Amino acid sequence: MKITKSVTFIAKEGCEAKMKELLSAMVAPSKAEKGCLFYEIFQYENERRRFMAVETWEDEAALEGHKNSAHYAVYKSSYEPYCEEKYTDELEVLGE
Repeated sequence: MKITKSVTFIAKEGCEAKMKELLSAMVAPSKAEKGCLFYEIFQYENERRRFMAVETWEDEAALEGHKNSAHYAVYKSSYEPYCEEKYTDELEVLGE
């Protein structure tokens, strides 16, 4: 069963560029992973400190593979000093 989620990040004041760099580095390797159906990172134009990752994985095994990847480990160990708040939402895709 497909898993779609959004992850919202609020960068600390003055840390927008570093958050953008860290999150952008996740896109290409995540898209190349087995079971990745969609993976994009967005930065809000009207609120530059806010970023959103939207991702869809083929199944739980694909998502777990992502969480165990080398690039995820780098991100996980690096983002906290630049992030004021982070939250995840599970999404239901309508119209499928």
